[in-house]
Amino acid sequence: MAPVKLACLDLAGTTIGDIAMVERTFAEAIATQGIVPGTSAYARAMVHVHRSRGCPKIDVFHGIFPDNEAQARAANLTFERAYEGAIDRSGLVPLPGTVEALEKLRDAGVKIALITGFSRSTLSRVLSALVWADKLDLALSPQDAGRGRPYPDLVLTAGLRSGIEDVREVAVAGDSESDMLCGRRAGASIVAGVMTGGHSRARLVGAGATHIIDSIADFPSLILSGDVGASDVSASEIVTPA
Repeated sequence: MAPVKLACLDLAGTTIGDIAMVERTFAEAIATQGIVPGTSAYARAMVHVHRSRGCPKIDVFHGIFPDNEAQARAANLTFERAYEGAIDRSGLVPLPGTVEALEKLRDAGVKIALITGFSRSTLSRVLSALVWADKLDLALSPQDAGRGRPYPDLVLTAGLRSGIEDVREVAVAGDSESDMLCGRRAGASIVAGVMTGGHSRARLVGAGATHIIDSIADFPSLILSGDVGASDVSASEIVTPA
């Protein structure tokens, strides 16, 4: 197996612990479009939000308002403004071990790319709030790559911009089904499902995770150990995503 030269890391649920903040902001955004708590429409919308973790936020709203582009865009704009306001009020706290993991990767010569479903404007606000943003080599939104997750574009774009010669030199870590699909479709040698987010082990493995780790703190030892073939995902669990 080729040595890992690029690590593509998800944001919410993987390196920062703001899943509740994201879901509250989605709820606030759809409420402005008449979908309020206590209704069946709200329950269906929030199930869709959960299932679509990691996907571009505008795509999530398109799924909630499939026949109304104006509503989808209005909700997305509300989401961006509300989330950025929440950042101003509460900041963004890294999950335990995140900063140390980034330092270990950089010390080993591994480039680090942050990939996210946030828009470029929201990602810029996020980066300004991260005290560890200087440890990143690049950060990509769906707008930077063409398509967001579950498509492979974000990982492939990160590889191209980082000068990676072989996609097998890329490792991906994320907490959602869409992260796993993106990594597998891009051809990354390691696609690690992280158990600090919203999706279960079964969903991560079903989407193609090659490894399951408790948190991002375990990621450096996984990709730097030289023994990544020792997966804790059984052969019967692994599937090859379409």
